[in-house]
Amino acid sequence: MDNTKNLENNELKISSSLKQVHEVAIVIVPFQAQGHLNQLLQLSCLISSSYNHPVYYVGSATHNRQARFRANALNPSDIAKIHFHDIPTPEFASPPPDFNSSSKFPSHLQPSWDASLLLREPIASFLRNISSKSRRVVVVHDTYTSYNVQDVSSLPNAESYIFNCISAFSSYCFTCLFMGMPVQLGEELLKMLPSLEGIMSDEARDFIALQSPYMDIRSGGIYNTSKVIEGEFLDLLAQVENKKQWAIGPIFPTKLDCASNRNDICLEWLNKQPPRSVLYVSFGTTTSFSDREIKELAMGLEQSKQKFIWVLRDADRGDIFIGEARKVELPDGFEERVKGVGLVVREWAPQPEILAHSSTGGFMSHCGWNSCIESITMGVPIAAWPMHFDQPKNGFLVTEILKIGLIMREWEKREELVTASTIENVVRKLMASEEGDVIRKRAEELGEAVRHSTEKGGASRIELDSFIAHITR
Repeated sequence: MDNTKNLENNELKISSSLKQVHEVAIVIVPFQAQGHLNQLLQLSCLISSSYNHPVYYVGSATHNRQARFRANALNPSDIAKIHFHDIPTPEFASPPPDFNSSSKFPSHLQPSWDASLLLREPIASFLRNISSKSRRVVVVHDTYTSYNVQDVSSLPNAESYIFNCISAFSSYCFTCLFMGMPVQLGEELLKMLPSLEGIMSDEARDFIALQSPYMDIRSGGIYNTSKVIEGEFLDLLAQVENKKQWAIGPIFPTKLDCASNRNDICLEWLNKQPPRSVLYVSFGTTTSFSDREIKELAMGLEQSKQKFIWVLRDADRGDIFIGEARKVELPDGFEERVKGVGLVVREWAPQPEILAHSSTGGFMSHCGWNSCIESITMGVPIAAWPMHFDQPKNGFLVTEILKIGLIMREWEKREELVTASTIENVVRKLMASEEGDVIRKRAEELGEAVRHSTEKGGASRIELDSFIAHITR
């Protein structure tokens, strides 16, 4: 009932704000997967809270609800300034993930992605409406909603920008492949660069190919990264792409008040631990482990004798609000034995606040770009365990280029079981060795530089101001 009311309120909010004539209206069109919904909601909050321009967040009702429901670390008063335009959700199958699949790619989400193509016409209609009431319409969209926003090109006062939800390094590698150009990296690094084998399904490749023709409509690109992290690859991208670009990241709030979530079980537990002593273990929203893999991970963590918080969840379904979650079985007596040393959490966890907490000293991660940028910004080193798509490249960036992490297993061995002893050894090396301390110090120094880049006069803040000046010219 509440939800219907909210939707009605949103519609009223939208229709009343559309009656006023806008100078510049900013329309955000996210792709319907958590890591993408999240980054574009962060961008919406950043723009609406720092600059006085109306921001519309346009997507299916289900996925807009998901974005709001999981708004980690964002200020509710900033979210309240955003106009959510909920399009009726097209029907799609929402099966559970196949946790026994040899590939970690979340193919079970494909029906949701295919259904998202049906949003093109409602988005076009919304854009035509808002275009008639604004001096300029600026559409900022995900790479994978390029097909859906193609009608921008038919509106005389509209322009579009792609928001890249992956690292500049991954973007650069993919662009080189697409254009048939060599990747500019040192000879030693090139030899170690993970292959593109097994990074996605054929259906996902087809879905991306469908977007490609419409990517050229864009007037420029935005990256959720900082020159401090990826300056070299941003420069290389600028050489191969003839469009304007802005590196405005990190776009999530970097000054986190860990007390804001003080009722959270993870943060309460962290408050009792020594500084930099806890390994945070989480594999994002698109990874599922088999029972055997979970058992090895549990034994590895226990044998490492290091403190940990483990977020143990299956991959999301296409619709996160339906279906029973799988109840994952841990080894007998595991939670009893690790009491006081480890905490297992099966709910949604406040990841940015956990990474910002002074007791967190490492992050075992799948290396989705959201997780990487949050960890880098908070100065937390990464035990990199990439699963699919851009993650192997992100893991390589973290471990081999930035040297702020350790690899859990090579991409070429992705179909082999990662054993408890491998997990134990990497965890000990990261959390309790001289080498780990050196990596942690490097991560902390980079984090400080990245946070500084978002402040007045910093590289990312200058880029953000430049983007806003450009679209409001």
